[in-house]
Amino acid sequence: MDTLIKSKPAFEAIAPDFGHSFTYQKFSASKPNKNNVWHYHPELELVYVNGGSGRRQIGSHVSYYTQGDLILIGSNLPHCGFTDASTGNTSESVVQMKADFLGSDFFDIPEMSKIRNLFEKAKGGLAFGGTTKKKIGEKIEILEYKTDFQRLLAILNVLNELASSKDFEILNADHLSMELQSKENDRINTIFNYVKENYRQPISLEEIAGLVFMTVPSFCRYFKKVTQKTFVQFVNEYRLVHASNLLSENKLSITQICFESGFNNFSHFNKSFRAFTGMSPSQYRNELQSVVR
Repeated sequence: MDTLIKSKPAFEAIAPDFGHSFTYQKFSASKPNKNNVWHYHPELELVYVNGGSGRRQIGSHVSYYTQGDLILIGSNLPHCGFTDASTGNTSESVVQMKADFLGSDFFDIPEMSKIRNLFEKAKGGLAFGGTTKKKIGEKIEILEYKTDFQRLLAILNVLNELASSKDFEILNADHLSMELQSKENDRINTIFNYVKENYRQPISLEEIAGLVFMTVPSFCRYFKKVTQKTFVQFVNEYRLVHASNLLSENKLSITQICFESGFNNFSHFNKSFRAFTGMSPSQYRNELQSVVR
């Protein structure tokens, strides 16, 4: 526990290269994105994952994506990296920019009203699907080959198209933004990171409350106020998303997945998975296999 407290994640400082108002990075198998820790920053972050499947954690929301991902994360909204060696994606493109990266008043002009509203919705984290994911993903992929000026215009065009899309889901509607005092940042980061590292094992309320030097009743009130979820609900969702990931890989039996995901009762796992996804684990696996085919 002491190690986890000392190694708490910190605010990430992002500085664009000299002469640039935003950052753009493209990652691949030969150049993987190694920033998989729980972190946050004032910059909005637009991420396109080309293919593959994996887990996304944005604020208190945890879910599983398939066939790539296109997400827009608002300012100071904590999140983890979305790709690693096991996600099977071709590449990952990341654009990071402050809300006023084109000047303090630029997005106040009438023509920018849609993008201004997009930035507001992004405070909850947005995941785009369907034709939007494919069409915009392709535009983000080719930013790599554009000049600085062309890239800027292309990003504005992408933001405008995202602002017009109706094919999106708000991932963290309770807006767990890190616009909190530094002490509160450290506390919620410590809790989330501990769950991320230990969800396969039982985590008692006494254990997690002690980690952040709180009594159990105080911790329960605090966690519910910040995330709009109970701690038990949050941990179960984390485990169920991990189970969803394992079901897609088709390497383990459903019984093995139950225990690998941190559940110690198969009946409870089945019931929880059905409540979370609307189908049994075996139905979920069959659905995924039919999509892949």
